[in-house]
Amino acid sequence: MLRLPIKERDGWQAKAEEFGFKFHTMYGEQYWDESAYYQFTLKQIEQDLEAPTEEIHQMCLSVVDKVVKDDELMTRFCLPKSQWDFIRQSWQNGDPSLYSRLDFAYSGNGPAKLYENNADTPTSVYETGFWQWLWLQDNVDNQTLNKRADQFNSLQEKLVNRFSDLQFLTPDRQLHFACCKDTEEDRGTVQYLEDCAKAAGITAKFVYIEDIGRDKDGNFTDLDNQVISWMFKLYPWEFMMQEEFSELLGTNNIRWIEPPWKSILSNKALLPMLWKLFPDHPNLLPAFFEDELDQAQGIERLVKKPIFSREGANISFVTNQNGIFVPENDLSTSNIADKNVSDGPYGEEGYIYQAAHMLPQYGENHTLIGSWLVDDQAAGISMREDSGPITQDMSRFVPHIIL
Repeated sequence: MLRLPIKERDGWQAKAEEFGFKFHTMYGEQYWDESAYYQFTLKQIEQDLEAPTEEIHQMCLSVVDKVVKDDELMTRFCLPKSQWDFIRQSWQNGDPSLYSRLDFAYSGNGPAKLYENNADTPTSVYETGFWQWLWLQDNVDNQTLNKRADQFNSLQEKLVNRFSDLQFLTPDRQLHFACCKDTEEDRGTVQYLEDCAKAAGITAKFVYIEDIGRDKDGNFTDLDNQVISWMFKLYPWEFMMQEEFSELLGTNNIRWIEPPWKSILSNKALLPMLWKLFPDHPNLLPAFFEDELDQAQGIERLVKKPIFSREGANISFVTNQNGIFVPENDLSTSNIADKNVSDGPYGEEGYIYQAAHMLPQYGENHTLIGSWLVDDQAAGISMREDSGPITQDMSRFVPHIIL
């Protein structure tokens, strides 16, 4: 696995605007970075990323099956008791999923290590499925890259095919797409998925989350007072289950993408559950609930993650000091950089602890791999870089090739 410099395409910013990639730069910082790329061998992709991605996904599904049958585990996952039946029925009915993204630390040598499962509202799908593929084509065409260069990327094709399947499973319904206002990245992501759905022949309509209402019968409606019967929402289930209208969830005939059972997979409590069910699996890191830290005594350093954290928020490191795990930012002798602690709104729900396994570094760049799944099949990867060890919402997206 190599990180190689490359000349940026002339006028790529204008091309990005033309193709709807308006969040290539956000808040004055570059998000898409094509001054470099990562190079893999086919063996690295197939054996170290593709196969483990599909295996771990099946392991995650077995966790869902165990959790929905156990009230104590539903409590462990901090899921509102009022929504348990809603979640359980979704799983028991076999409500279909669209996509997921597993985040790995991987350097090209040894097994990739799972950081977390972004199963509910994974973003960077446009950059992965379309934009980095266009970058590859342009650079092969202009002979900057070897003509044999390929990319692990069937994401767009698989998304369109999966939408076609979902339409067969959900006939005679218009699909509403939704995200929050004032989030250009989310709106661009949802627009891309809407385009994929339309390519599959689905009739689609957009509504902002803030504009969804209810009628007298308890149905959710859009601004035209049209009843919503099928919805893709780029909005976390843990947020929805706390909303004013949350008591209506499960009482009306809506099919959801992603389905409610994804609230278990997108939850950091998944990590200690995986370790319990599959201890010492080569792609897993030891992980523990807060009341199980006595089981982590042989580990020197842990990552403290809120159960509902997203985009790397509220993550910190703790160090074993004579049998007691102490926050590194509290250690008077520590030289830990500020970037080892991330801000955010999470934590009230509690934390899990995962053995620290640092991202590989290429110069000053800490590199995370997002491995995508569509319909249980591995579908491609995305590469994110940050100057610190915690990947967050503004971490740079860098393309990759297979050669």
